[in-house]
Amino acid sequence: MARGVNKVILIGNLGGDPEVRFTPDGTAVANFSLATSESWKDRNGERQERTEWHRLVLWRQLADIAKNYLRKGSKIYIEGKLQTRSWDDQSGQKRYTTEVVVNEMEMLDSREGGGGGGGGGGGGGGGGGMAVDPGPSQQAPPFNPQGGDEDDLPF
Repeated sequence: MARGVNKVILIGNLGGDPEVRFTPDGTAVANFSLATSESWKDRNGERQERTEWHRLVLWRQLADIAKNYLRKGSKIYIEGKLQTRSWDDQSGQKRYTTEVVVNEMEMLDSREGGGGGGGGGGGGGGGGGMAVDPGPSQQAPPFNPQGGDEDDLPF
């Protein structure tokens, strides 16, 4: 029987500067949102657009790279896997969020331009790829989910 596949590939722009924290053992972990957009023409010929927001988690060297080179608006390519985690909020209610745990990233902004606040430091189409194995049991440390933009899943 075939095994399942959990692979995510996204190209988009950062919704905010990466937030970097450290686990108790000193491992860097970065969190930020990534926007992907699609556009089409509806039946009336009018252009429509939809933006999806994805919550990303980067570990170790990728977290350090994100901290040093990525800024709100930076364009990146990522590969990773979906992971859902849960926690109890302040009122004791179970909350859920689904994140993309990134294991490969390439910066797509040019080194000079930075594109949309990208802040430079990009791969410029060659050599910007970075890969890190986050380990099979790594999960993002809990954070204070006070933004209200988590996935509130009904299960």
